[in-house]
Amino acid sequence: MFYKDQALSAIGLGESIRLLLTAANVEWTEEHPEWPQEKPNQPFGRLPVLIEKSADGSPDFVICESGNIERYLARTYGFLPTDLKKAALQEQVRDIMSDVGTAFAGYIRAISEEDKKARFEAFGEILDKYIAIQTKTIQSNGNTGRLFGDNLSYADIVTYSLFKNMGIGFVKFKADILDIVKPKLTPEIIKLISTVETDPKLAKSMLKSDNLSALISA
Repeated sequence: MFYKDQALSAIGLGESIRLLLTAANVEWTEEHPEWPQEKPNQPFGRLPVLIEKSADGSPDFVICESGNIERYLARTYGFLPTDLKKAALQEQVRDIMSDVGTAFAGYIRAISEEDKKARFEAFGEILDKYIAIQTKTIQSNGNTGRLFGDNLSYADIVTYSLFKNMGIGFVKFKADILDIVKPKLTPEIIKLISTVETDPKLAKSMLKSDNLSALISA
């Protein structure tokens, strides 16, 4: 199977998709359509888009929405368990994660300095809750640097992607965000980040991107 991932060039919502495709060890390419010029030419008028191609190279299956694409790839390549309850626990991680991103998006849209301050404080509160929940989950799994089980999972990938977005992607909107976020990171979260970055399945991706562990330890 061959895939084409169309996304914005920033880390953003496409990072988990890139990592899942890499971990699945499938053939794939990435395109960065000019935006918003290419918006009318996209199948659903939005990004990211995953195009699954058949053996002859023709588009066989096309889907959009980052969470939808992630879940499809995670189920197809075994990064989500087949047990529905166990899978739901991992998908829950992704949905809670969305609250963090939504809160930061609110900060970006703030209309005044006072509004910015209030929205960033709200973002910080949501992030603290998220970190506390994930830390407890990692501890319950034996503090191995994994959220569930012994192998790389969907939950590991999306959690890592969130922190990478904060450490690298969010900087253009708030230059000192890494300095603010770093003290909030627990040893468990830091270990998860390192575990994901050193996973053999993701070696190709890590060679091509910034090392989040190095940024955190700097």
